[in-house]
Amino acid sequence: MAIVPDTKNWTWVLERECPECGFDSSATEASAVAGLVRENAAAWPAVLERAGVRERPDDATWSALEYGAHVRDVFRVSQKRFALMLAETDPEFADWDQDATAVEDRYGEQDPAVVARQLVEEGEALAALLESVPADAWERRGFRSDGSAFTVDTLARYVIHDPVHHLHDVHGD
Repeated sequence: MAIVPDTKNWTWVLERECPECGFDSSATEASAVAGLVRENAAAWPAVLERAGVRERPDDATWSALEYGAHVRDVFRVSQKRFALMLAETDPEFADWDQDATAVEDRYGEQDPAVVARQLVEEGEALAALLESVPADAWERRGFRSDGSAFTVDTLARYVIHDPVHHLHDVHGD
């Protein structure tokens, strides 16, 4: 059975603690996000080595492998968005349909060892990019196609919630 797409607007995580995973982006400094990305990425290989990594816990929930592939791609997409914000004035981000990507890229059929390696690599690349943000660039803006505005600061704090939340989803925290 196909996963029902998540259509919630998760930007509220910038304002308060997530009741599901306990992460509080509103209390997180953007300068800490690079370290949090590395810490999160380092936890995924153990999750992806588990027996049953391809098994979904129920019809409405991704498997640990699917979540891992998604987190890898969150790191990839985020790098592109930060690069745009740092290079252009008020760019609009290309849409990314995470659910369509999961189906098209067959997340559940990917090699867990390859996903683990790629996730760590992409996490490191994102962390390095965030560490390279000049002090005067944290307030640069970018926009989603739905009009949601982010600064480099708020996007960093928004993005880190996703992998933290998904590590919680797969009991990797």
